[in-house]
Amino acid sequence: MLSVTRLLCGSPTPGDDIRYGESVHGERPKPIHSRPVVVWNVTRRCNLHCAHCYSTSQDREYPGELTGDEARVVIDDLAGFGIPALLFSGGEPTVRRDLADLIAYSIKAGLKPVVSTNGTLLDRARVHDLSLAGLNRVGISLDGLRASHDKFRGSPGAFDLSLAGIRNSIAAGMRVSLRVTMTKYSLPDLPGLFDLAEAEGVGRLCVYHLAYAGRGRQLLRFDLDAEERRRALDFIFRRTLQSQITGKNLEVLTVDNHADGPYLLLWSRQHAPDRTVEIERLLRRNGGNSAGKGIACIDNVGEVHPDQFWWNRKLGNVRDRPFSQIWTDDGIQFLSDLRNRQSLLAQRCHDCRWLPMCNGNLRVRAETATGNPWGLDPACYLTADEIQREVA
Repeated sequence: MLSVTRLLCGSPTPGDDIRYGESVHGERPKPIHSRPVVVWNVTRRCNLHCAHCYSTSQDREYPGELTGDEARVVIDDLAGFGIPALLFSGGEPTVRRDLADLIAYSIKAGLKPVVSTNGTLLDRARVHDLSLAGLNRVGISLDGLRASHDKFRGSPGAFDLSLAGIRNSIAAGMRVSLRVTMTKYSLPDLPGLFDLAEAEGVGRLCVYHLAYAGRGRQLLRFDLDAEERRRALDFIFRRTLQSQITGKNLEVLTVDNHADGPYLLLWSRQHAPDRTVEIERLLRRNGGNSAGKGIACIDNVGEVHPDQFWWNRKLGNVRDRPFSQIWTDDGIQFLSDLRNRQSLLAQRCHDCRWLPMCNGNLRVRAETATGNPWGLDPACYLTADEIQREVA
């Protein structure tokens, strides 16, 4: 995640400690990526049929999912391992009947849970149960305004249900993160989604680049080209500044394209030159894509993956041994390669001056596009001149 608000505006935001080793309270920097944020797909079942679903979920039972007792064992291990955050995801996590119990158990264990949901099932009663369990952060996806969102999500009426879920969550005192995936479908609606977030009192807006995983593999022709991506980022940067200037203070992040960091640094040299030194410092501290190091995934049947998109890459199963043991096993070759990937990357990445800030971008997208996990990520939109090393 790239915190546009933190980098461009200098405003402290929740999660700075995870992304940059600095807290909102100005405490001394700490090492980042010492433990991963864990995305846990607690169920694969989903009530929608989204075009970009990385887990290819359907509205049906999936055999072999972790039981409540098994889930509590996992939570104890994650808490003892000291992970910084736990994201309950799916499928659609709110279809799992014991979700509130798992949230309460994770909080008691000392974890910081977040629920990532399509929001359609967050009626007042469901939100009340989750709030009583201690949940105070929820991410809700809207991939466009009404018509484009409903088409993308494969369900007429999904937009209105998700919007009601947003309102119910905010009314219950939860901090809501609005999550938007950019495609040719959603791009025209991006200004309207910023307007909606500010009007509804949403605390955070996360703009995701499309990951080529699951059903998302079928959307390559609907992904943004380089010029569309640059125009979208230009808008996001300007709108973030505007939100701060007008006092709306919407926290804005971009996700799953680490070329955004160097592009923001280049953009700031013209539009916010007083921020360039700190932007570069924080980008270097963050280090770019951290699949296999700063982010991990446990799927619905207990398989561990390098990130939430890479389900074809299995590192072990929590039914066989704890996540903490799998994640610290230096003998897992692919995990070791990911953590030391720079020499394995394609020549363009290897020679790029921004490699220390990007780390080769999203590897699952590169593997889907090229068949090689170390190939070029086609979503890199930086030009040859922009990546060329500067002459001293």
